Amino acid sequence: MTFLADRLARVKPSPTMAITALATELKAAGRDIISLSVGEPDFDTPPNIRAAGIAAIERGETRYTVFDGRIELKRAICEKFKRENDLVYDTSQITVSNGGKQVLYNAMVATLSPGDEVVIPAPYWVSYPEMVLLCDGEPVPVPCPQNNGFKMRPEDLDAAITPKTKWLILNSPSNPSGAAYSESDLKALAEVLLKHDHVWVMTDDMYEHVIYDDFRYRTIAQVEPLLYDRTLTVNGVSKAYCMTGWRIGYGGGPTQLIKAMGAVQSNSTANPCSISQVAAIEALTGPQDFIPRHALLFRERRDLVVDWLNKVPGLHCPRPEGAFYVYPSCAGLLGKRAPGGTRIDSDEDFARYLLASEGVAIVHGAAFGLSPHFRISYATSNEELREACTRIERACRALV
Repeated sequence: MTFLADRLARVKPSPTMAITALATELKAAGRDIISLSVGEPDFDTPPNIRAAGIAAIERGETRYTVFDGRIELKRAICEKFKRENDLVYDTSQITVSNGGKQVLYNAMVATLSPGDEVVIPAPYWVSYPEMVLLCDGEPVPVPCPQNNGFKMRPEDLDAAITPKTKWLILNSPSNPSGAAYSESDLKALAEVLLKHDHVWVMTDDMYEHVIYDDFRYRTIAQVEPLLYDRTLTVNGVSKAYCMTGWRIGYGGGPTQLIKAMGAVQSNSTANPCSISQVAAIEALTGPQDFIPRHALLFRERRDLVVDWLNKVPGLHCPRPEGAFYVYPSCAGLLGKRAPGGTRIDSDEDFARYLLASEGVAIVHGAAFGLSPHFRISYATSNEELREACTRIERACRALV
């Protein structure tokens, strides 16, 4: 339709949300569907956080707040950054938005001009390049294959940077691969960034607390303080605190950037939900003991899925350091045919075949910028994961 903005022609709807919606429709129509496409914890929001939200309603805290977050929440975020990341921010350096996605989007709206480039390691969260395109920027995907641990090498970052580069987006642990950057990984990337002082860093740390084994989490401004003044450190309560629907994300960064992002938000959505803000204060300042317990359960699920899929002919599944996703390769299945004769030529073909034949919803790797892979979210029960893996194995063995 001619009245729509030209930029919309460059943007695709979220593939993960599309797959989830299709799985939901099929389930409502009576199909036996197991959805492994949803990127959220299956645990309920902890009782003390729910109680804080209920109490806020009872107290009548249902009116507008400051457009980018109430001061009490900003103070709690400052304390969190200092306690967990050795990062010292003033409340003027903090923004609170309707989820981490809005923090990222506000930053891009506030800083990107037509033609500005954003370096994005691939595989990437599906919304990164689309947000760049919506802001008239140019995404620059950098392939980070499985043999590099799905992580960007410093030489690849250096090669991707041009005079037009405005941002590097760094997501650790990663959605979709679960790969996490160690302190030494980050130091190596920081050395490159210090050579290019026009490039800023946007870190998406949403899976910070979903890490496994002996991995020690670090964020880049913590590892290299010289990058502090050009880093936006983004986080939120969605994953660690099981609050995806509460929609609270936050960021810490230079005052000038935060002020510009506030100007965007004040003229778009204004304040995040007042009730959710109170609940987020409780999340950040209340008991934290459930977080490592959840991580242990996720690790058990990770191992179940990785061990099972690696026994399936045609699949290879690396063991990730964090998040609640695996990103197996299905290269060994390409060229084979389904019982009905359909040829599997891509990871998208495999995802469609799996949904049609066994009722298992996954997301194909092309959606994340690196094929031939697919993403599984193991944020569901062990029982459902066993059934899903049984079906995946059956579907793979049926290919000839």
